Amino acid sequence: MKWNKYTIETTTAAFDFISAELSELGIEGIEITDNVPLTAADQARMFIDFLPETGPDDGTGQVSFYLEEDGSDHRGLLLQVKRRLEAVQRTVDAGSCVITASETEDLDWINNWKKYFTSFTIGDILIKPTWEELKEADACRTLIEIDPGISFGTGKHETTRLCIRQLMKYIRGDEGFRPENAAPRVLDVGCGSGILSIAALKLGACAVAGTDLDDACMESTRENMRINGLSGMDEHFYVGNLIDDEELLSKVGTGVYDIVVANILAPVIMAMAPVVMGCLKSGGYFITSGIIDFKEEETRAALEKAGFLITEINRDGEWVNITAQKR
Repeated sequence: MKWNKYTIETTTAAFDFISAELSELGIEGIEITDNVPLTAADQARMFIDFLPETGPDDGTGQVSFYLEEDGSDHRGLLLQVKRRLEAVQRTVDAGSCVITASETEDLDWINNWKKYFTSFTIGDILIKPTWEELKEADACRTLIEIDPGISFGTGKHETTRLCIRQLMKYIRGDEGFRPENAAPRVLDVGCGSGILSIAALKLGACAVAGTDLDDACMESTRENMRINGLSGMDEHFYVGNLIDDEELLSKVGTGVYDIVVANILAPVIMAMAPVVMGCLKSGGYFITSGIIDFKEEETRAALEKAGFLITEINRDGEWVNITAQKR
């Protein structure tokens, strides 16, 4: 499906006026572009390590809208848009209001990426997309099947690999570490596709709980639980933010988890460290990743300030895992 994109050159002062006029004409899906700097409050809500690069804020911007290329004659609608823009210019400094047209294609983004997700292993765990056949040579491996849908988490990213390796160690143990509890309770914060929760259960966890900010992640997690034969193990997955949602925290529970795993960005890990401390049993472990290398020291300091003992730090490329223990 192809769409005609129309971009209006205007000013930031006119955004609301133009948006309202387009809405009255039945035009939906308005896209606004500007160079207005993000406020400190905006940045805090975004929880990102890299801020978008913008040019100088000169008060200009663009309002774009899309009309489907379905054979319809849009000339009448575009004429109405121009007349509405002229009215806006009489009300506020709206700039030139010049409209430029371009064509764009409605690509199937949800499915096109699948060609880049193929089976791979982490230790003796095989992570396989649902649309691939299981090879006979892999039949003896611990199998995790994943269809991420529109949520984050194929397992192939360095941060997810770091977390899975740590789950393997702190659930099953290795030559240098023997866990006190061979069937731990695990909390997965920012569960995405549910891959870390599924890995924890496959490795021997007796129960998992999970949270995420996005409803779509809950749908993806439940579907992937079903795919992996774990239906019924997802009743303790919730939408919400543990940092400031007391009701969610009461549902999740405090002092009940042997392991909390969080594959999210460093600012979120730092903000939630005191909350995770409360969720863990004494001696429990907080496995974190999603930490870009230049945030390592800051994240480590925040965990120590919350009362954690850093037990190990691992790296994969530019990404860092910090595992810490509740003393």
